[in-house]
Amino acid sequence: MTTTIKVAGVGAGYFSRFHYGSWARIDRVRVVGVPDPDLPRALATGHPAFGDLVSMVEATRPDLLDIIVPPAAQARAIRTALALGVRTFICQKPFCMDLAEARAITAEVNALGARLIIHENFRFQPWYRAMHREIEDGTIGHVLQATFRLRPGDGQGPDAYLDRQPYFQKMERFLVHETGVHFVDIFRFLLGDPVAVYADLRRINPVIAGEDAGYVLFDHANGARALFDGNRHLDHRADNLRRTMGEALIEGTTGSLTLTGDGAVHRRRFGTGESHLVLPPDRWDGFGGDCVHALQTHVIGGLLDREPLENMASDYLKVVAIEEAIYRSAAEGRKIALETAA
Repeated sequence: MTTTIKVAGVGAGYFSRFHYGSWARIDRVRVVGVPDPDLPRALATGHPAFGDLVSMVEATRPDLLDIIVPPAAQARAIRTALALGVRTFICQKPFCMDLAEARAITAEVNALGARLIIHENFRFQPWYRAMHREIEDGTIGHVLQATFRLRPGDGQGPDAYLDRQPYFQKMERFLVHETGVHFVDIFRFLLGDPVAVYADLRRINPVIAGEDAGYVLFDHANGARALFDGNRHLDHRADNLRRTMGEALIEGTTGSLTLTGDGAVHRRRFGTGESHLVLPPDRWDGFGGDCVHALQTHVIGGLLDREPLENMASDYLKVVAIEEAIYRSAAEGRKIALETAA
């Protein structure tokens, strides 16, 4: 029985540091290669470097390919690796360029009996796991309302995003496609699949191609409603604006849950001012409460210990379908009923 997973990465950009840093902390993983046309950039990851994906796969025969590239490059990487015999993938979000491409790639993977997991890491942030447990345990009763206020404060001025992920400026679909999809998945994780969406989106910063602010309202089958209130120009109270990227409030019939910018979760009992600390403030210096590591550890547990895997592409297609409906709603100015069986 295999006890070590050979992992190869595709991508050496800004966010890849969190992936490779996590793999290095998982005992049952060995990173065997990173391909990049810019060989010094691949070498900078600290792992064996290759000039292209084909030569890397042929030389290392990875068990798992971790795809850490923007949407425009994902489909080609998956198809190339499938043809070379790779059968397990993790792919960063946003997943593919649009719903049609995401469906096509997922179908091709499934037809070969391969596995494709989407690197939707926000649901693995410790505060959302804690909120999920509280809701499942019934500590706040029947949930009627959920709100997330996205306030990363990084979208002002002509240099917005250039120091970290400059391609953000060129994305024609930005706030929802790049960031809002996290909260589509979070609301699904906490409340189940939505049945309708209404969106009002706008662009504030003229130097970017896509929208950077807006409201998205979700109707859920259980009677709950959720609001994504996103504005990348504004901030929130936090020592690290990217820790939670904003604040959340989940309201039920017997209580409410509050997420603050330090990563703490509090529960308040309905009708009182009494507050109980559910989760203390986060102390992780890296990204999002170490959610990348939590997701990747989950994947390795699924592969080696046969534990159920979250974020399979076949299920994640629902998120991509909801995203398409959000943009349609904004364009048409009306609520869109959803068929989330993607």
